[in-house]
Amino acid sequence: MTFRSLGEFLEKLEGAGDLVRVQRPVARDLEITEVTQRTLAADGPALLFENVPGAAMPVVTNLLGSPRRIALALDAPDLDSVADRIARLVRLRPPAGVLGAVRDLSGTIETLSTLRTLAPKRVKSAPCQEVEEPTVDLDRLPILKCWPKDGGRTVTFPVVVTSDPETGESHTGIYRLQQYGSDTLGMHFQVHRVGANNYRKWAARGEKMPVAAVIGIDPATIFAGLAPVPEGLSNFVFAGFLRSEPLELVRTRTSELEVPAQAEVVLEGYVDPTERHVEGPFGDHTGYYSAPEPFPVFHVTRVTHRERPVYLGTVTGKPPTEDAVLGKAVERVFLPVVRLVLPEIVDMNLPVPGLFINVGVVSIRKSYPGHPRKVMHALWGLGQMMFVRYLVVVDADVHVHDLSEVLYRVGLQADPARDLELVEGPVDQLSISNPVPNLGGKVGIDATRKGPEDGFPRPWPEEIRSDPAAARAAEETMRSDPALARLLGRPAK
Repeated sequence: MTFRSLGEFLEKLEGAGDLVRVQRPVARDLEITEVTQRTLAADGPALLFENVPGAAMPVVTNLLGSPRRIALALDAPDLDSVADRIARLVRLRPPAGVLGAVRDLSGTIETLSTLRTLAPKRVKSAPCQEVEEPTVDLDRLPILKCWPKDGGRTVTFPVVVTSDPETGESHTGIYRLQQYGSDTLGMHFQVHRVGANNYRKWAARGEKMPVAAVIGIDPATIFAGLAPVPEGLSNFVFAGFLRSEPLELVRTRTSELEVPAQAEVVLEGYVDPTERHVEGPFGDHTGYYSAPEPFPVFHVTRVTHRERPVYLGTVTGKPPTEDAVLGKAVERVFLPVVRLVLPEIVDMNLPVPGLFINVGVVSIRKSYPGHPRKVMHALWGLGQMMFVRYLVVVDADVHVHDLSEVLYRVGLQADPARDLELVEGPVDQLSISNPVPNLGGKVGIDATRKGPEDGFPRPWPEEIRSDPAAARAAEETMRSDPALARLLGRPAK
C-alpha cells in the first residue's frame, strides 16, 4: 500500500504490533535518546512518546530503524525488490541490434510515461497548513538534545527544501538544524551537498536563500531525501516513484518553494548569506562530537502544521543507530545505480562498523590489467563514494558481506608493495583523522587474484576445494547419525 502521510504509516505499524506508545513523561533532553537507542539495539519497534514535558506535540523515533519497516515503508517484501525497481528505472544501456533497440525504446517510453504520471500534483490547500502559529516559538516544538555535550537542541530529521536560483529546480536533503533561539536555527549543510551548492549560488547573487524545513512526512519521501537520486530526476518525482503515487505539493506561505502537502510541521524562512553562527558540537555518526564550526543561520519566519501534528526525530551516534540502518538500506537499494556506471561490479558492502563512507568493499568481474584500480578511481568519482577512505576490491566469487572472508583475501592476496593505491582527495566534513578539514588521504587495496596479465612473475597457487562427491557423501553420513545431524543446524563459530 502507499502511505500518503506519517500518520498513515504509524497506523499501519501499530496494527502490525511494530509501534509502542510511551505514555509516561519522557524528557526531550537526553532521555528520549536513551530509550530510543536501547530499543533500536534490541531490534525493537517504532516509539511514539505521547507525553513530552514542555512540548505541544508527541514525538516519534526509531521510525525506520529496522530493515523490515523500511521495506514496508517502500511497499516491498524486501529491499532487493526495491533495488530491482530502481534497476528498471535507470536501465539506459545501448541496445543490441534492431530488436534490442525496439525493446529498449519500448521500455524507455514506458518508464518516461510512468515518471510523467508520477510527477508531483499541486494543491492549493493542505493538511500541513491547517494551523499557522501566530508567532514563531521553536521552544514549543519537542526539539531534542541527544547527547550531554551537544551545543544545543537540534532538529535531527528534517527534510530541508532549497532551490537553485538559476534553474528554479528544487532539492531536498536531510540536514541537521541546531536551535539558537526562539526563531533561529543553524543550517548544517556540508560543503559537498547540493543544498550547500544552492546556498553558494544565492550568496553569489547577494540574495537571501528561501528555505523550508519539513518535519514528519510519509516514509518514502523521507527516503527520497536521503537517497543519491539519479541525475536529472527530482527528489519529489523519485518520491512518487517509490510511493507508486504522485506526491502532493503545496506552495509555502512565504516563498515560491513547494513542500509535501501531507507533512506534519513546516518551518519557513530564509538564510542570509552574510550571516554565520557557530554550530555544534554535536554527537555525530562517527561516535565523536563534531567540532564547533560557523554555519549559515536559518531565520524561521513562519510555522504551519496539522491540527494534531506528530514530531519526527532521530538519534545520530555510533552505530547501531537509525541512520546506520538507513545508510545500509540506501547501499542495497542504489547498487543498480552504481552498476549502471560500473557494470563489472558484482556486489558492494559499505559496512556499518566502517560508518558507510569510510570503508567499502566491492567484488568485480576482473577482465584486464589494472581493472581493480580503474574501479577504485571510478568509485571515488561517483557522488558520495568520493568519501570512502579505505576501498577493497575483491574477485567476483568473494562474498563481500562476509568480512572474515574479505580480511582473509586482503591478508593473503594483497601485497602492500604493489597492490595499494594511495591518493588524496575530498573526505567527509565530519572525518576526524585528516589534519586539514574536507581533504585527506585514501587507500585502495587490490585483493584480487594475480596472474601473468598483472605482471605477476610466478604461478598463482590453486585454491583448496572440497571434492563434490566426498562432500555429498559426508552430508548423507552426518544426516544419518543423530549426534552429527544436530551439528548441521548449528551456526558456524
